[in-house]
Amino acid sequence: MPAYPLSAHAESTQALYLQHHGWLVGRLRHKLGCAWDAADLAQNTFVRVLAATGQRLDEVAEPRAYLTTIAQRLLANHLRRRQIELAYLDALALLPEPAAPPPDARLMVLETLLTIDRLLDGLPAVARKAFLLWRLEELTQEQIAARLRISRTSVRRHLAAAAQRCYFGDLATPP
Repeated sequence: MPAYPLSAHAESTQALYLQHHGWLVGRLRHKLGCAWDAADLAQNTFVRVLAATGQRLDEVAEPRAYLTTIAQRLLANHLRRRQIELAYLDALALLPEPAAPPPDARLMVLETLLTIDRLLDGLPAVARKAFLLWRLEELTQEQIAARLRISRTSVRRHLAAAAQRCYFGDLATPP
């Protein structure tokens, strides 16, 4: 099989990988306590580096700090996903066996929960709470205002912002 020449960015990513991959896996393993998850997150970190073609890696003064920043963002997403998965599994465990959804439906619900979480991530906590009370607990605006101790006008504003995020996704996020 012929070897294809690597771009300058791919070469510098490869050099960064060879120099710092082991260190990054060790750091992540220490934080996670799981070698498999650490290896996955380290690999994803370098995939992000490779995908960031605008970044000149030879100009990065502190490569470990650069890698740590990317890895910490991925780690936060990983831990958040795990927290949502565990909360969902706990909720399922409370259901009687016949009421529990089949595995494919569980996966679909989990992916939907993760998508909603990602979309609501940039909103203030009170806006997220208001939206979840409205959609999940089906409370009225008056009930939400009373529960959160805010005005009905604030509830409307928060619901509109959250709904815009959910319905329009990243388009609703200002540049």
